This record gives sequence, C-alpha cells and structure tokens, in this order.
Amino acid sequence: MKIVSVTDESFAPYGKIIEGHDFSGLLNKLEEVSEKPADHVEYVPSVPALEALPVFEKVRDQVYGGMPIQFGYCNGTNTMLNCLEYHRDSESNVMADDAVLLVAREDDIKGGKLDTSCVRAFLVPKGTAVEVYATTLHYAPCSAKKGEGFRVIIVLPRGTNTDKPAITPANPEDRMLFARNKWLLAHPDASESKKGAYVGLTGVNIDIAADI
Repeated sequence: MKIVSVTDESFAPYGKIIEGHDFSGLLNKLEEVSEKPADHVEYVPSVPALEALPVFEKVRDQVYGGMPIQFGYCNGTNTMLNCLEYHRDSESNVMADDAVLLVAREDDIKGGKLDTSCVRAFLVPKGTAVEVYATTLHYAPCSAKKGEGFRVIIVLPRGTNTDKPAITPANPEDRMLFARNKWLLAHPDASESKKGAYVGLTGVNIDIAADI
C-alpha cells in the first residue's frame, strides 16, 4: 500500500496539520506516564496527568473553540486496519513517534458498507499534530517502522469513547454506534466483530507490514 506524507495535498480532504502550538512538554509527559506495548494497542480516553498541562487549555480554547475536551492516548504496535470509526467532531492526534493513519471518508460508505479499497495511508512524523475531520473514518494508528511501536496523544470532545448510551435503533446508522460518540465499522476478521461491533468493512483487512 502506498504511504504518503500528511504534508501532501492529497491529505486535504481528510484533515490538516495543526500549527502554532508547542506540544513538546505534552509528549514528554506522555512518555513518562504511559507504556508502548510491543504486541497490542492500548487506548485510554482521558489521562489527568496530561490534562493538567497548560497546553490542554490552549487546545481546548483555540483548536476546539472552548468546547470540553479530553486528552488521552493510543499506544502500541500495529500494522492492521481491522476497523474504521468516526465521531460527530474532529479528532486531533499528536505524534510522539512516527505513525501511519489509515483513513477513508464517510461518504465512501455505501448501503452501510465500506470497501477497504477506499482506504488511504498517511505518514504523520514524530512531533506533528493533525486534525482528523469528523467526516474522516479512522482507527488505531499503525507503526511507521518495522518492529517499532508508537505513542499518540488523542484529543476528542469530553466523554467520547466511553460507555455507549442505551438506545433503540431508529435507522441503519444507529447499528454502528459502538460507544459514546463512536460509530464503528468492523472487518469480519477483526476481534471487534466478535464483540458485537457492526460488520461494515468489505474487501481485504489491510496490513501495511510489507510497506514499512
């Protein structure tokens, strides 16, 4: 699979680079308070030690216009797509290591399904922050270097990815709701599909192991 830098103009429909903020202290703190698993991915929605830093208020007020947010992380080692998710708001990622984002667009979903041939791969260099638009489907980052993992700060509206609200589905999209503010399409081979996630990805479960 071709991996393109987020500085390339082809990333524009999916997101943009966040400029004007110093994230060095945040990334240093992430390394202090979190591990980098070698054989799986770990996601934590909200980490008080990260949210106590001055940059938290700057991101809240400038990047999210004063809306309540959370600083969490997604760390580990991964080369697989497995699922795609989207939120009603943008997600911001700040890379403590080089990482690859596998993304698609919400309008690639046809009849409740998305063919993985629509997925694109973008390299986000260490120290870079990107906004991933609400209309961009994404999931756990992938390793950018063979045998190496990643640490990534995940910024989302407060409460996202916590307990799913109790609803009675009123339309097809409601079947995709997997957690609070998280609509998920799983590949049939992914472990999430066995946990009740909506199976909405068709085609190959992408693995970039041979491309890094």
